Amino acid sequence: MNIHLLIVALVSFNPSPLEEEQSEVVIRPEPVTTEHVIQLDGRKIEYTATAGTLPLYDENDGKVEAQVFHVAYMAKDADPSTRPIFFLFNGGPGSSSVWLHLGAFGPKRVLTGDVGDLAKPPWRLAENDASLLDVADLVFIDPVSTGFSRAEQDVSHERFHGVDQDASSVARFIRLFITRHDRWNSPKYIGGESYGTVRSAALARELQDRQGIYLNGILLVSSILDFGTVRTSGGNDLPYALYLPTMAAAAWYHGMVDRERYPDLESIISESESFAIERFLPALAKGSSLGPDETDNMIDKLHEFTGLPQEVLRRSNLRVGPTRFRKELLRSKGIIIGRFDSRFDGPAVDESSNSPAYDPSYTAIVGPYTATLNEYLRSDLGYRSDIPYEILTGNVQPWDYSRFENRFVSVAGRLRDAVVKNPSLRVFQASGYFDLATPHFAADYVIDHMLLPEDFRGHIETKYYPAGHMMYLNDALRVKLSKDVRAWIEASKNTE
Repeated sequence: MNIHLLIVALVSFNPSPLEEEQSEVVIRPEPVTTEHVIQLDGRKIEYTATAGTLPLYDENDGKVEAQVFHVAYMAKDADPSTRPIFFLFNGGPGSSSVWLHLGAFGPKRVLTGDVGDLAKPPWRLAENDASLLDVADLVFIDPVSTGFSRAEQDVSHERFHGVDQDASSVARFIRLFITRHDRWNSPKYIGGESYGTVRSAALARELQDRQGIYLNGILLVSSILDFGTVRTSGGNDLPYALYLPTMAAAAWYHGMVDRERYPDLESIISESESFAIERFLPALAKGSSLGPDETDNMIDKLHEFTGLPQEVLRRSNLRVGPTRFRKELLRSKGIIIGRFDSRFDGPAVDESSNSPAYDPSYTAIVGPYTATLNEYLRSDLGYRSDIPYEILTGNVQPWDYSRFENRFVSVAGRLRDAVVKNPSLRVFQASGYFDLATPHFAADYVIDHMLLPEDFRGHIETKYYPAGHMMYLNDALRVKLSKDVRAWIEASKNTE
């Protein structure tokens, strides 16, 4: 039975009217639709916002397995045959869509400030002058167990918590959404951030092969399609080389490199990329056969790019991963730097350890996004549920990667298949130079090694931004990202 509203009554003796009102715990309200207006690029856009859940049905017996929460923004009086519809989500796994929703593309944005000028509570929302609502309808999806999305009580979470299970459930949501809203022939886009890019690649093939839904475009924000490019483990030296340009960017930002030799960010990025792939990776490949003179030369160059003490580089056998780097770069000052955005820093909790105790770039933003999202849903959109909105939960663990047992997770092949099978499909990749979670050079490496046929290589476009994982925290870059995505959407309409 599809139950949209579940009310649990709490028993008390002779309750007052106020107590009776407060004793109702609303678990799953009916969807709520409200009307709004926004000014974008000099145009007034009238739109509706619908917050609520859609059921996921078992394809065999029709039983409801889960309810997926989403917020959909639809321009009024638009032609669905030409109006694009854009499905967006974040990653984790275990993250809600709040970051892209209230940070990048939704009609409202959180006024967080940026590094060095962070806003203080209480935080506020404002109209997002970089929203994509004037060029596409927007649907922000919270996968099962995130946001207000929940599996039914008698359904195992294993149905949703895994690479393939997750892609299947989101694909089923999209199929039902476009069916109920008569959007089967609308131009269709999906977009994800971080693990959401894994979902995007898996989802594209799932939509095409199982649902017959062909996309016009895929947006990858802070892409990670092959874990072998970022997981520093025994026998896999590749990530040390691919992280180097991001470490160099962080060292440059924090004044730990020679600014006369590298006067701007682009100069150190360019040189460190060339060094990483042409000299550093071959040196790592030699392992213990690397000679003393070659080792000394590598240490000198790595010190030049990263600012790390030479003794640290020597003790680490040239192999300093991102976690150690975050602790070592400013250790002498008792400061650690951020993982999602290495421009952020904070005091070290334990100066003797080799790893940071927290991520200053995450702790700086989780409060503002949590507070404003909960206020916005209840006040502006009228959706009032008493269950917690899971911003970023660990309840999805263990995540099922069993398909990739004894090898690194990689969905690059699925993206390649989707692009080749659908010649009209275009991909846009947005990377931040200061991102120590999903480094830009690793993302580029994956695209270069997808070995796309020559005629398809131009179907993937990449832009870079001088910020971190969430480049839209910076107001100027939020506008730049929006402008780039708009141009990509427009170009994708005109593919031959």
